[in-house]
Amino acid sequence: MRPFIIGITGGSGSGKTTFIRTLREHFSEEQLCVISQDDYYRPKDEQKSDDQGITNFDLPRSIDKKAFIQDVGRLIKGEIVEREEYTFNNERVQPKMLVFHPTPIIIVEGLFVFHFKKMRRQLDLKIYLHAKENLKVIRRIKRDRVERNYPLEDVLYRYENHVLPAFEKYIKPYQDEADLIINNNTQLHMGLRVVQGFLEHYLEDQSSLPQ
Repeated sequence: MRPFIIGITGGSGSGKTTFIRTLREHFSEEQLCVISQDDYYRPKDEQKSDDQGITNFDLPRSIDKKAFIQDVGRLIKGEIVEREEYTFNNERVQPKMLVFHPTPIIIVEGLFVFHFKKMRRQLDLKIYLHAKENLKVIRRIKRDRVERNYPLEDVLYRYENHVLPAFEKYIKPYQDEADLIINNNTQLHMGLRVVQGFLEHYLEDQSSLPQ
């Protein structure tokens, strides 16, 4: 039986990672698989630079779209997928080999999962995470400074010149196509409960079907 495919998107700093990590804790590895667009970034030497010579990772072309869509397709067919973890060019982190197993529910997350037409067509449920711009900037600074070892001025430059323009052009326009919009200006608790409850009922319904 074809798995149920959920697409989750939202601007950088909207809370996608926190939302998915918390949701993931309520389901076993046999029930739910999460595959992230982040692990499909092209190598740095293949990325486009702006007028100041700064590499722009916030464009759809920054992602190996073909490999990403192909691997999601393999999961849908019931195949196991292996992919080396992308570490955002952080030399302090040793990349791991990620293994994705086919499950009844597959979450596909990333900035451009709605923008990629072939990917969007595969989605059974589209979830959009929303947050105010000032909150997203603060969260981006905290994440990139601590987790990715980026200088503050670099984080601010990229947000103003790369992240925000990409959000306005490639992410925000698809908000109206979402089945569910979750507000993360203060907390994700109720949105998480809604999605968790829906998925639990879905799995119960699937288990009651004749094998």
